Amino acid sequence: MTSPNSTAPTPSLITAPPPSTTEDLRLALRAATLYYLDGMTQAEVATRLGVSRPTAGRLVARARAQGLVRIEVQAPAHLRDALRSDEERALEEKYGLVEAVVVADSVDAAGAIDDHNSFAGVGRAAASLLVRRIREGDTLGFTWGPETVAVAQGLPSGAATCASVVQLDGSVSAINYQTGTEYVLGRCAEQLQANTVRLPVPLYADASTVVSMRSDSVISKALEAGRTAEMMMFGTGAVSTSTTLFEGSFIDTDMLSVLTGLGAVGEVGGRFYRLDGTEVAGPLDERAMSVPLDDIRACEGSILVTGGVAKHQAALGALHGGLAKMLVCDIECARWLLDQ
Repeated sequence: MTSPNSTAPTPSLITAPPPSTTEDLRLALRAATLYYLDGMTQAEVATRLGVSRPTAGRLVARARAQGLVRIEVQAPAHLRDALRSDEERALEEKYGLVEAVVVADSVDAAGAIDDHNSFAGVGRAAASLLVRRIREGDTLGFTWGPETVAVAQGLPSGAATCASVVQLDGSVSAINYQTGTEYVLGRCAEQLQANTVRLPVPLYADASTVVSMRSDSVISKALEAGRTAEMMMFGTGAVSTSTTLFEGSFIDTDMLSVLTGLGAVGEVGGRFYRLDGTEVAGPLDERAMSVPLDDIRACEGSILVTGGVAKHQAALGALHGGLAKMLVCDIECARWLLDQ
């Protein structure tokens, strides 16, 4: 007697029916047309074609995979000089950035490198990025300089809020030099409806004084708030007499010579680094009252705001050192960075 299953093929011999290739492609093409050209959602495509929502998604994906869909993203011709999406994408890929924003304005053409008005265009772009990224419970840290003053000026009212705004570096100087720290604190606090956390210390002090200041309860809390800030915005300083550190009498020509001899090309918060991003273990390390570069490097919301030929190498060193997750710069800086 023959077993009921004796004539059934074994599982390994069972073959699926040949796919209806033409019908599959026709359905995929129809789904893609409804989705891309008619602007339907995938749920609406599913209803129109009488398939499930997941099937509609697979049909749209298949249309792209089969080359039935060609997507082009192109800036209008009259805006191509203002919108620099190609350079932005290239910078993100080259330097591993979360986001890059390139401004068509030239910092050098606008004025002096130490004037915050020269960074007006870059500052507005950075402010727009900041309000899009920052969250209500975040702390925003900043280093003083013309770049961050420009960002503060560009902040719109009521567009975003955060918990606190904190200094990342000391700013008290021996001379009457305007660092812009109070303006940035006040402006950001007002526009972001945030509390202010001051770091009421000089940028540099004797090593023994630094140890004493760091043990102070108020100062230590401010430094800790800066070190753990969810977002940080900063500019870079060049190693030259045109830097704000030199003009503010924080360093002199002798110190510049020492730093140059050690290979320094830039600084953030008074802490210097080389072109390859490695930190300079120089005479200012133990004298600096600022957040360490490692903490800036660890911040997932760090924004480098820069521009101007004098700061190109400083910007490159900061990127090589992984200090920035996001970059806002002018077109000349972007092109120079892409050429390296």
